[in-house]
Amino acid sequence: MKKDSYFCSPKFIEMSGAYYIPLSGLKEGRHLFDFKIGEAFFEQFEESEVKEGSLIATVEMDKGSTHADLVIRISGSVTICCDRCLKMFLYPVNCENRLVVTFSKSSEDLDPDIISVSSDVHELDLQQHLYDFINLALPIKRVHPDGKDGKSTCDPVMLKKLEELTIEDEKEEDPRWDELKKLMNDN
Repeated sequence: MKKDSYFCSPKFIEMSGAYYIPLSGLKEGRHLFDFKIGEAFFEQFEESEVKEGSLIATVEMDKGSTHADLVIRISGSVTICCDRCLKMFLYPVNCENRLVVTFSKSSEDLDPDIISVSSDVHELDLQQHLYDFINLALPIKRVHPDGKDGKSTCDPVMLKKLEELTIEDEKEEDPRWDELKKLMNDN
């Protein structure tokens, strides 16, 4: 693989598994890299909840003599499973993250947003960082968005089944707690 084959400004880098940016050989200043992220990207991560997606990652690098400042913008959509009805749906992803790469003699990462790389490293693999940024952009609770009418777009058959199986809270008080409540009120 030639070094120039993955440098891009503003073309897309489309090699499978190649999410590298060169560190050596680039002049100081601004550089732009674009990566297409699709199904092949997510296949590299067996444990990933996301199996499909169509995203563009734009990396703007400001390279200096002792460090490189990267601004990574990711936009597109991924297919995720709804926590409520278990059906897959498209979820839009738009995020911006910053990563600082320092050039030093040793490689130690003390801060997740600052990466120290040895001066003999010629390229930086962004694959894990891109994966992490995509997953951090996803909500904790993943459910279908509501439709224009304000109603859930989840699978209606599953919603009906969930409603049937929902147990109403019984308001019966346990008499054992009454004695404990009296002790608390007395103090």
